Amino acid sequence: MAISASDVKALRDKTGAGMMDCKKALTEANGDIEKAIEILRKKGQKLSEKRADREAREGVVMALVSDDQKKGIVVKVSCETDFVSKNDDFVAFAQKIADIALDTFPASKESMLAQKFDNITVGEKITEQVGVIGEKVELTDYERLEGDMIVPYIHMGYRAGVIVSLNQTGDDANEAGKNVAMQVAAMKPIALDKDGVDSSVVEKEIEIGKEVARKEGKPEAMLDRIAQGKLGKFFRENTLLNQSYVKDNKTSVRDYLNSVNSGLTAKDFKHVKLG
Repeated sequence: MAISASDVKALRDKTGAGMMDCKKALTEANGDIEKAIEILRKKGQKLSEKRADREAREGVVMALVSDDQKKGIVVKVSCETDFVSKNDDFVAFAQKIADIALDTFPASKESMLAQKFDNITVGEKITEQVGVIGEKVELTDYERLEGDMIVPYIHMGYRAGVIVSLNQTGDDANEAGKNVAMQVAAMKPIALDKDGVDSSVVEKEIEIGKEVARKEGKPEAMLDRIAQGKLGKFFRENTLLNQSYVKDNKTSVRDYLNSVNSGLTAKDFKHVKLG
């Protein structure tokens, strides 16, 4: 049957697929737009399977918080090339996924993939985009936080996103939260405080400290004490509240927050980045 230009345009507006792909899908579907959408989606599934072993190291990271700043999310939508990641349509696609994440606030990435995106799921929409774009597309990361105040930060070019949970509200706390979120993006702490560092990491650092001291010729009886000292340095460099504050390295992040408002502190953070 003859496929009109208006039908092709309508399908393209709904799916974002190329004009020729839309025309082929409509021809195969005998002009049925909903069936053509399904055909394009299946094409995306086939492409997704073919590209499953490809690396999707580029993409877009979005960090959003609710109007009352009680909830926040970070999502990373990955693709293969920076050409795609910088495309306005791909950025808008990632923004829509972030909006859905904040609105529905699911507990896990798996649950996030099951949320509705138009008349299909987020997971199905991502598969559809593989067919539209011709690259591997994934929801690689999804993180969320709840608290008294959640403050977001998106690093330039959507290459990283951070949300920080604070125990106080107000303009001063919000400004401090922005500074701390930028600290997270710049200094990449692995935990909030030493209590949040995995025990396997602590054990590994102690063993490294002992081995370094042993190679320096230190007595065996001193190795534990030396390793504990090196572990303290590791905590100061790699846990957020103990790190030197980047805007004033004479003070820690913990002391900086307390100087803004007495008792102000960070309760948690989430950091998602490309790569």
